[in-house]
Amino acid sequence: MTNLKHYDIILSPVITEKATIQSEQDKVVFNVAPTATKPEIKAAVEALFQVKVKSVNSLVRKGKTKRFRGRLGQQSDVKRAIVTLESGYAIDVTTGL
Repeated sequence: MTNLKHYDIILSPVITEKATIQSEQDKVVFNVAPTATKPEIKAAVEALFQVKVKSVNSLVRKGKTKRFRGRLGQQSDVKRAIVTLESGYAIDVTTGL
């Protein structure tokens, strides 16, 4: 177990078209710390948002190679967590915390 605080685990919400569609099925997507584990993510979401978490799925999106002004650059790898909430709970990610 790493020694991360709740605000260190949950970095930011993901606001994309796919994440918005998933929010209709009681799912919320967050960018999380690369070293965070599923139990840590579950505890952080429950503590910060006062909700019950049913499950956590995590994935690492590998960084892409992109061109910027003719130069090649490498985007960083990003770890994301898809958090499924118990029915009756919701998180509004458009408001701040």
